[in-house]
Amino acid sequence: MSDDVVIFHNPSCSKSRQTLGILGDHGVEPEVVLYKEAPPDRATLEMILARIDVEPSKLVRRDPEFKEAGLTPTDIATADQVVDVLLAHPALMERPVVVK
Repeated sequence: MSDDVVIFHNPSCSKSRQTLGILGDHGVEPEVVLYKEAPPDRATLEMILARIDVEPSKLVRRDPEFKEAGLTPTDIATADQVVDVLLAHPALMERPVVVK
């Protein structure tokens, strides 16, 4: 039963693997999108932001790549900025992201 559940997954991330396992334990067989191999487009990112109940900037990882890209919190202050950053740097998407 997928119930149209999609997980934007990074197999090298332990939390992402755990989440995929939890979904399976509950009988949910999500569509798995390996977002680093097939980055989401603008419409998909906008859909994700519309469905999650957190501020848009929470979708962006603030890891070394964030700093290496010269980004600061002011670069991800709005939903449009978050989308632009994630289009340019898909690996910065916080993981896992599960949407229904």
